[in-house]
Amino acid sequence: MSATNYPLDPSAEGTRTSDPASLAPKSQKLRRLARARRRLAWLVLLAPAVLVLAVDIGIRGGRLLDLRGKHVVSYAGAILESAVLWGLLLYSASSRRGAVRWVSASLFVLLATVTLGVQIYFQRCYSTYVNLDALLFATSFSESVLGHLRADGGNLVSAVAPPLVCAAALVVAARRFVRPRQTRSGRAARILAPIAIFFGFVIPCSYRTVQASTPDVIYLHAMGGVIKQITGLRPPEHVRPGVRTPPTLPRATAIPSGARVTRPNVLFVITESVRADAHCIAPTDDCPFSPATNAAARKRFPLLQMRSNASTTAISLAVLWSGLPPTSSREDLHGHPLLFDYANAAGYDTAYWTSHHMMFANSRLYVQDLPTSHQTGATDLDPLADMDLGARDELLTERIRKDIREMREPFFAVAHYGNTHIPYRIDAEHAPFQPAMDSKAPEDNEAYRNYYLDAVHLQDRTIGEMLRFVREQAFGERTIVVFTSDHGESFREHGQLGHTGAVLDEEIHVPGWIDAPEGTLTEAETAALASHRESIVFHTDLTPTILDMLGLEREAGFSRWYGAMIGKSLLGPIERTEPVPLTNCSGVWGCAFRNWGMMRGNLKLEAREWDTAWHCYDVLADPKERNDLGAAACGDMAARAEALHGGLPGLVK
Repeated sequence: MSATNYPLDPSAEGTRTSDPASLAPKSQKLRRLARARRRLAWLVLLAPAVLVLAVDIGIRGGRLLDLRGKHVVSYAGAILESAVLWGLLLYSASSRRGAVRWVSASLFVLLATVTLGVQIYFQRCYSTYVNLDALLFATSFSESVLGHLRADGGNLVSAVAPPLVCAAALVVAARRFVRPRQTRSGRAARILAPIAIFFGFVIPCSYRTVQASTPDVIYLHAMGGVIKQITGLRPPEHVRPGVRTPPTLPRATAIPSGARVTRPNVLFVITESVRADAHCIAPTDDCPFSPATNAAARKRFPLLQMRSNASTTAISLAVLWSGLPPTSSREDLHGHPLLFDYANAAGYDTAYWTSHHMMFANSRLYVQDLPTSHQTGATDLDPLADMDLGARDELLTERIRKDIREMREPFFAVAHYGNTHIPYRIDAEHAPFQPAMDSKAPEDNEAYRNYYLDAVHLQDRTIGEMLRFVREQAFGERTIVVFTSDHGESFREHGQLGHTGAVLDEEIHVPGWIDAPEGTLTEAETAALASHRESIVFHTDLTPTILDMLGLEREAGFSRWYGAMIGKSLLGPIERTEPVPLTNCSGVWGCAFRNWGMMRGNLKLEAREWDTAWHCYDVLADPKERNDLGAAACGDMAARAEALHGGLPGLVK
């Protein structure tokens, strides 16, 4: 950098003098101007990093003050990285001439606008910064990204506009005050600027729970991760939930069935990854897995043979709330009404509370337009909520206790707990299943299962607390509780860990029960519900059951959407002849590898991507599904499954 050469006093132009004293004041003034310009130049070059820091302090200043130890060092390193990157890029953009300055200016404005603007927007949505995990989710399915932009484009523009204006203003200021000549420093900046961007993509940073980095550094690191995936082994394209487009429902008048005088409230409790054998479905005097809920709902009606239609959360929620089969088209799964819509149309107050991270699998897009008076996600409870675990379930119970007292009766509400998702949240003081380890090594499988059971046990404590609270309120005697899990969890029963990998029973046989205080159901409904204790039922049956509880099962204005439901209300007899589809590859979720099947009664047909033939199991006679009866034993289900799904999972192109 160098100062502009200012002309001498015009009155002296053309005059030759040898008097140094006459030039001294002018020289001193020029030197002062040069020094001032150099100071301004440094201020301009440091301004981007200072602005990033100011924005971060404004957004999460309190959390930054809580940083300690290595996180302080990490954040200091991020500030330095930010200052070097933006300073070099702006220095290159401020050159006096040449095409490179325009390239540098464009990169500076683009990167500054995106990295800071998107982070400001993301904080508004989720109370956290977008990181590598989030960006990989966002870029794995372009339709969801476009849907998000269509749904919330105005807020995005309002977030990126200030950084855009500031970035452009800084380029103008740099060209006014920095203006490097074609010197060695200018040439070095043009070389070092792209190198700095490259290192911004690859330098590790603190970007998950603590996020001890500046927002621009976190975003650049995320962009680098995406670029590495795109330029390396191409990842599979994943379908993700998008923005719903439900119809406007006609107003409805809920009519209580039979002798019911009032419309009951319905509280639908959904937990995460809890398999049937990890929960006390039926009331018992000795319940090791879920003692709190066992005690809080002693008169519950157990559904011992409940199956989810998938072992993927996004699919299960779509099925539970819409009543549609998981094989429905993406358009139907996003365009049909959900329980919230039906209840709202009938004048019910509605709520959705979850400890799940709404950024996970684009959850926010799917639920953002629910007609609820109360809605809560993980980052509303804890801005530092873990992507996989969400916020602590105890925080969710606290929020429910607060909100539910404000709700108008009758109400329909969903309480969705999540800390039993991998990697499982445990508390050493409440971990009765030992030895327990979080090691996924095959030799530690049983200890890992215990670790999972400890997470289930911990979550049960707060769900039980929530249920006890509900029952203690005046509205408690008018509130039906429906309980299930979105899916199960495998522990190498068929060679796999976790979920979404199969529709075998360790992944889809889930707890199910209904706790209905006296008077909320008729005698006939109570008898029917009790009769299904051992019946094989599905998540697709819960939607018509809840509509029945709400007094909407005969609503003529909803008949066109009811016709697409395949389930039966558990408040009446169930006669089912058609097989029920099962799949983890759906219009709301693209499976990592294909797996699907069908069930009719106690017979299940299933296959995974590496299977060369269908398997058939009798889930009652062989609950661990170890004895493959062969496809023929499942009758016409193999042919029907191939027609529905397109063939065996491994043979579909």
